Amino acid sequence: MHTPLTPGPVIHQLASRLHSLPASCGPVRLIGIDGHAGSGKSTFAGRLARTLGDAPVLRLDDIASHDELFDWTDRLLTQVIAPLSRGGTAHYTPYDWHTRRFRPAVPLPPSPVVLVEGVGAGRQALRPYLAFLLWMDLPRAESWARGRSRDGEEQREFWDGWVAAERRHFSADPSRPFSDVLVRQCAQGYELRPGPAGTGETDQFLTLSDGPSPMW
Repeated sequence: MHTPLTPGPVIHQLASRLHSLPASCGPVRLIGIDGHAGSGKSTFAGRLARTLGDAPVLRLDDIASHDELFDWTDRLLTQVIAPLSRGGTAHYTPYDWHTRRFRPAVPLPPSPVVLVEGVGAGRQALRPYLAFLLWMDLPRAESWARGRSRDGEEQREFWDGWVAAERRHFSADPSRPFSDVLVRQCAQGYELRPGPAGTGETDQFLTLSDGPSPMW
């Protein structure tokens, strides 16, 4: 499937909306991008970040680990949320999935907008610090199939464990019901629709679409 290399009008309008939000974590507008593994979060986050003037992206794959696929809340709050909420630069230790070790700490400055991308970005413990929550609205079975195809046979055993862990996580701590906007990939670009938590103001901003039909 071919998608545009440059962001379409939808992402530009979304970026303008996000810039206008009040700060939610110290001076930062913290934006969550959640969805099932394989739903296209990383690609969308990268395009949105560029449209936002190269906004920093915190990838939750750097926070999670083999031993803590979802039990990383305390580390995220300590290493990232606490310093940002004070207006300081956060320093977090990215996890290396090949060596199974945490690498030296890297900085995350308190930029006007910071994106948090990954499964669990809309979890209950993080929502009080989010200015906006986006959900990549691709069904879990299709998302997981895309992820398995992307990672290949060598990651089959990992994916078997991941699917079970993700099911448990979203059963106990769902994100989609609290999303402000649902993001769907289209034949050309993206479509945005009001999420379950969307406000009247958000409804006036949406629905927007770059293409005629969502890709499912």
